[in-house]
Amino acid sequence: MFGDSLTFHGPASPVALTDPRLYPNVLGEALAGTGPPVRVDVVARLGWTARDAWWALTKDPYVATVLAPSATAVVLAVGQMDQLPAAVPTYLRDGIAYLRPGWLRRGARRAYRGAGPVLIRASGGRMRQLPQAATDTYLQRITQAVRLLSPLGADLPIVLLGPAPYAAAAYPSQRPHRPAVAAGRAWADAAEVTFVDLDPLVGPGLADGSSNPDGMHWGWGVHRQVGIAVAAAIATSAD
Repeated sequence: MFGDSLTFHGPASPVALTDPRLYPNVLGEALAGTGPPVRVDVVARLGWTARDAWWALTKDPYVATVLAPSATAVVLAVGQMDQLPAAVPTYLRDGIAYLRPGWLRRGARRAYRGAGPVLIRASGGRMRQLPQAATDTYLQRITQAVRLLSPLGADLPIVLLGPAPYAAAAYPSQRPHRPAVAAGRAWADAAEVTFVDLDPLVGPGLADGSSNPDGMHWGWGVHRQVGIAVAAAIATSAD
């Protein structure tokens, strides 16, 4: 599984990847059923996009030479961060971490966090964290690479999680969401990848307040539903 913070973040805070309530572990449990355990290897970091997942596959030798060639299914759980509205180009935001000395970096980060929502609101959410064309390109590269590395080849089950709905103060525009979902579904159809629509699974938690107050991360009920839905998608892809 290539993912982002949704793979390890609960309704209050990040938790250990071994927490059985996280959707990757629910997925493994659902796939195993009454049979032997199913191991789900999660490759993820906070804020990862499809581009970061591609870099993980191509720059991390463990992912490229151990995990990918031995995978019996691949879950592309990226695209959540890609769709979010951006205040500035992503390279500028990511570059804050490299500023020195520390006081300058901390000041720049505070300024970005304060000004970001204002700029997003003023622009109407027109700019994404990663343009849709780039998201599609990196998803295509990952798909081609894992099929090439896997002994299963074109028969390797691959599942794409659609962009999840959000209601975050840090990203005060939902303008990119619906087009991102439509684009994700279209790309999955063209790439012969199974698509899991997260809107009906995640939306109710945002509406009833059971999700994380940050408006981004999920409650445990949503984790369970998503894990079961992904397991069903993998089973369907493998048939």
